[in-house]
Amino acid sequence: MAKGGFPGMGGMNMNSLMKQAQKMQQDMERTQSELEEKEFEASAGGGAIKVIANGKKEIINISIKPDVVDADDVEMLEDLIMTACNAALKKADEETASAMKKITGGLNMPGMF
Repeated sequence: MAKGGFPGMGGMNMNSLMKQAQKMQQDMERTQSELEEKEFEASAGGGAIKVIANGKKEIINISIKPDVVDADDVEMLEDLIMTACNAALKKADEETASAMKKITGGLNMPGMF
């Protein structure tokens, strides 16, 4: 066995591996913090409904154009709001996954983010 290495690891030094893991963790924490502050906007109904979510997956703003409000068709308004909310949250998820994949090099690390 190579000094400081493990069989099957190509002689990789354990200290080097630990340093790489610590750097990856620091990069992930920094990126996650940056993403939490970022805002993701989506709209529905041709811009009649706009929703802004943050990277914490919290809806922080909803704007509704008055002309889309119809007391006789509340269901349509509900659908537009739901569509815009889901689109904003999906954008946040996609950007988070993309950013983390860059850091981890595509490693499958369930539950990390």
